[in-house]
Amino acid sequence: MTYRPEYPRPQLVREKWLNLNGTWSFAFDDNNRGTQDKWFKENQGAFDRKINVPFAYQTKLSGIDDPSFHDVVWYKRSFEVPESWQGNRVILHFGAVDYRAWVYVNEQFIGFHEGGNVSFHFDVTDVLTAGPQTLVVKVEDPSTDETIPRGKQFWIEESDSIWYTRTTGIWQTVWLEAVNPTHLQKLRFTPDVDRGAVGVEFELAGDFYGKEVEIDISFKGEKVIKDTIVIQEPYTKRYFDIFNRKIFRTSFHHNGWTWTPENPNLFDVVLKVRDNNQVLDVVDTYFGMRKIHTENGMVYLNNRPYYQKLVLDQGYWPEGLLTAPSDEDFKKDIELSKEMGFNGCRKHQKVEDPRFLYWADKLGFLVWGECAASASYSEDSAARLTKEWIEIIERDYNHPSIVAWVPLNESWGIPQIRDNRQQQHHSLAMYHLIHSLDTTRLVISNDGWELTKTDICAIHNYNHGSKEETGKYRQYQEDLATKESILNSKAAGRSIYANGFEHEGEPILLTEFGGIGYKVGEDAGWGYTSVANADEFLDDYERIMEAVYASKVLYGYCYTQLTDVEQEINGLLTYDRKPKCDLSKIKKINELYRPWTI
Repeated sequence: MTYRPEYPRPQLVREKWLNLNGTWSFAFDDNNRGTQDKWFKENQGAFDRKINVPFAYQTKLSGIDDPSFHDVVWYKRSFEVPESWQGNRVILHFGAVDYRAWVYVNEQFIGFHEGGNVSFHFDVTDVLTAGPQTLVVKVEDPSTDETIPRGKQFWIEESDSIWYTRTTGIWQTVWLEAVNPTHLQKLRFTPDVDRGAVGVEFELAGDFYGKEVEIDISFKGEKVIKDTIVIQEPYTKRYFDIFNRKIFRTSFHHNGWTWTPENPNLFDVVLKVRDNNQVLDVVDTYFGMRKIHTENGMVYLNNRPYYQKLVLDQGYWPEGLLTAPSDEDFKKDIELSKEMGFNGCRKHQKVEDPRFLYWADKLGFLVWGECAASASYSEDSAARLTKEWIEIIERDYNHPSIVAWVPLNESWGIPQIRDNRQQQHHSLAMYHLIHSLDTTRLVISNDGWELTKTDICAIHNYNHGSKEETGKYRQYQEDLATKESILNSKAAGRSIYANGFEHEGEPILLTEFGGIGYKVGEDAGWGYTSVANADEFLDDYERIMEAVYASKVLYGYCYTQLTDVEQEINGLLTYDRKPKCDLSKIKKINELYRPWTI
């Protein structure tokens, strides 16, 4: 059985592709001798195991299910290039490989990639031979290195507290793609809701001069734009008027043609590269007309105040860890979240698979994008995180569902940021770097506390106490009640802003709280407070949410968390996505009245 057969890059779809998921040969290289002994050569290497790609060896679905440390591993498989691909360039894609990858095809070194969160690719055309091709991948994932972006992947062998089992090696789809030597690349859509237009940028690889690029934009089957551009330079940028002086296309009277969680309107786009009457390349894609900004202490979506009701989503599965067993699992998580009345999620310490982002775009679900953090700070860790974020934004820029980027969380990787100028500069650098690459989204400098320059004052507070701890709950209410009280609170013994920084009027959101522990079945674990049954769970959830909705300053929240994960039993759902209570009652609580003014 081949898991994850769906097309892996929904923002740039081509017809000719080949999925390389499935059974690969596999080996642990605990003595790190594989390169020296040339395991990339034919008939070399101790490939004594089989692994089910794209699942890491630590997972059940990999067929290995070994959570212990193995810092160097090797993969091997053969493939055949379809005869119909003759004359095309063949591109080898990796959805994500954690953490360093060396790639060989037919015994030839093709390339190296460092970074475990996003996709990369190599043109392998020039090393292909007649008949079967051999692909070998060496992966290094230093289990105890605290300066690589690792997020929730624990640097100690057994999971504990808020850290989980590691993911080593290939954990997203591996695939081949055939492209004409002249083809589209680096496609960007930048919606401008105020102008009613969309900016389209792309580059043309290969022999571009004099070629034509035909652009068709449709909305719900209705043709909106059809244009042809004669290419003079490899880079092209054009703006297209989408609203075209039609008021009901705007969000002035209602949502019109804009994208929101309630009305996730998407525009279908087909781009064709032509050379006279010959079609060289065809790409199917989409975009949404969405604007996010802040004003007067509030977040605005398409120029209207919008209260974000987010849920913290770790993106782990019992049998696949970071890898969802199926595309349907992404869709299910979003549908269950919306069923509970949430309009988005904060993807926590994980850059999620593009298939999840596709479903968020399609179903209408806000996403705060986040990257795994290092545990400790060094100049190397700063450089590694910077590189990852450049690649994240290049990959995910076009998704309308993403409305915010979170480069740092709870001072992870910057433990002395409160008064350490170097680490403060790193936070500022990430904030400004991301804004320099993406002007369309909000950036949160250090979600939780010890913020520097930021677009949202994102605060974490789990101090609601149990039902019996009435004094603690009153303090929780008081801490959330007003701007003065919330900015002076120290829920985790830490100041909201780092030394030398202060609130500048940005919206205040409670972006981690709750975490009610409720054991269902035999699963043991912990939560920030505990209850014994579904009724108590709902009562405690309502008690916490009443304090949030009573606040005169909060303009949104992110509840911890969507599902249980390993030893954490503080989810609204179990680890295998079973509801812990009547979800309609969670939705009713999430729809408690809240005034629109601050």
